[in-house]
Parts: sequence; C-alpha cells; structure tokens
Amino acid sequence: MRTPTIRDVAARAGVSKSLVSLVLRDAQGVRPQKRAAVLAAVEELGYRPNAAARSLSEQRTRAVGVLLNDMRNPWFVELLDGLNARLYDSGLHMLLADGHLNRRLGEDLTRTFTELRVDGLVAVGTLRDPQALRGAAGRVPTVVAGTREPALPGVDIVAGDDEHGARLATEHLLDLGHRRVAHIAGRGAVGDLRRRSFEATVREHGLADVSAVERGDLTEEGGYRATVRLLSRSPRPTAVFAVNDVTAVGALSAAEESGLAVPGDLSLVGYDNTYLSRLRHLWLTTVDGASHDVGRRAAQRLLERIEEPGRPAGTDLATPSLVVRGTTAPPTDAG
Repeated sequence: MRTPTIRDVAARAGVSKSLVSLVLRDAQGVRPQKRAAVLAAVEELGYRPNAAARSLSEQRTRAVGVLLNDMRNPWFVELLDGLNARLYDSGLHMLLADGHLNRRLGEDLTRTFTELRVDGLVAVGTLRDPQALRGAAGRVPTVVAGTREPALPGVDIVAGDDEHGARLATEHLLDLGHRRVAHIAGRGAVGDLRRRSFEATVREHGLADVSAVERGDLTEEGGYRATVRLLSRSPRPTAVFAVNDVTAVGALSAAEESGLAVPGDLSLVGYDNTYLSRLRHLWLTTVDGASHDVGRRAAQRLLERIEEPGRPAGTDLATPSLVVRGTTAPPTDAG
C-alpha cells in the first residue's frame, strides 16, 4: 500500500499543498473550516509528515543532543525521563551519547552533535573534559543539567541544591543522636558541594573533631573501599553519609562483611533516591535530588534558549528532600 503524501492530503481536503503545510505547522491565519478539512484528511489517510523534509523546510532537525557523563549511573534515568517528556511535548526528540564511551574512543561527541545540526545540546552530569562544551556552546543552544560545571557564557545550569541536600542528610543523622559521623565524598563540583556542606554542618554542631571524610569515586567499589577505611578507625563512626546511592551500596557491603548490622550498628544515608534505594533488601534512607524536576527544568531552559539564544545565562536549583527508609536509626551506644 502506497504511503500517503502531502499531495494526497491536499487533494482530499480540496486545498493547496502550501495550505496543508501551514496547518501542519500550526500556523496562524488559516480559516477554521480549511484547518478542519486538512486535519480530517490527515486522519482519514493516516498521513505522517516526512521528518527529513520538514527539517529541510524549517532548517531545524527537531533533535536535541544529550551527552551523559556515564549511562551506567542510575540517577540519570529519572532526569532523562523528565527531560524527554518536556522535549517531546514541544515536538523535539533526544539523541543520546555516552560520555564514558566518548573518553574511551577519544572522540568529541559534542562536535558530532553540532555536525548533525541538532537544535540544542544538554550535558548531563560532570564531564571529565567539561571544556569540550565550550566550542559547541558557541554554535548551538546549550544547557548543563545535574551539575554546576562548566560555567560558560550563554550556558544555563540546572541542578539540585546539593548543599541543602547534604545538610538534610547530615542533620538527620545528628538528630538521631549520632556524633561520630562520616562522609564518603565524590569528585567534581557536585561532590565538593556535598562535602563542604557536610563539613559545615558538623562544624556548626561542634563535631568537626570527631567527624571524618573519605574520598570515593561515585562507584560501588569506591564506596566499599572508603567504608573499609572508615571502619578501621578507632573509635569507628556510627553513621555514614555517602555521596550517592551507588556509593552507599558499596558501604552497605563493607558494613555487612565487617559483621555490622545496618542500622543497628551503623546508620547509612545515600543521595539521589535512585531505584537502588527502593529495592526492598536495601531500603536505603537517601536524599531525593528532584532529578525528574531537574530534567524538566533543563528542557524548559533549553527551549527558552532556542527561542532567544542571546538571553543571559542563569542557574536554576531544584529543592531536594529527605526520604527516610530502613538504614538509619539512633546509635546503640553513646554515639
């Protein structure tokens, strides 16, 4: 069966091809009767616009390039869901690229996106080479989502309020009565913000001398190794705030291997409220960084920048919240 064309729609509706094009673009100035006739013909024939032809006529691809720091990070799932939902509502589609693969192959995927003439670019998460965005941002509307770097002229930043979220996690442990608290930190601007907020909070409570920070790498293995080091301290911490949920999973494994019950002997808080935290055998207390909201806001910022490329760059922070589950409790000793 032959695929219907715009000529077929025009013939069925009794109008010109140009008028059909105006209706499909939702242009103003088309008489209601003519618009209704065209839409009825589209529905009857099952006509679908040719995306390539439409891109040529509008000089737009209606595609947005999305470069992720690492597709293996579960935190990105809900952010991408929010991003895609808002873009789709506006007739745009995502093209995904993995920054992790980008590093392995030594390719600049931002250049690939610009060569594909995408309408916009979203960088999600902390990139190993954030300055790779500088050239792309000069050619295509760009937004950074889920992190605070890089800060470039004309590039909007949309992220969670990491300082507030880290304070929620730390104060939750302190309110439970813990005094020897520790933090497994991460790299990049987000990791630094969460670490500094943890340190400021324990300092305000007069506990800087008995708190501890161990460096992690945002992975399960890094969380495991950092927790092993923390638990070798004497006295050991009674509570740990991990920089993300994946790190917290590694911390949980280290605690269990050391014969410590969670939360009976060691309380544990993650960050991001990923699907991992909701697994019943983990049931992790964590900070919800409003990732879906971050994605929707990033899409909205990009749409605004596509319409007005010269608008001043801004920073938009979503408000996190604490989700208390089964890995935190008061200390069994004096803390």
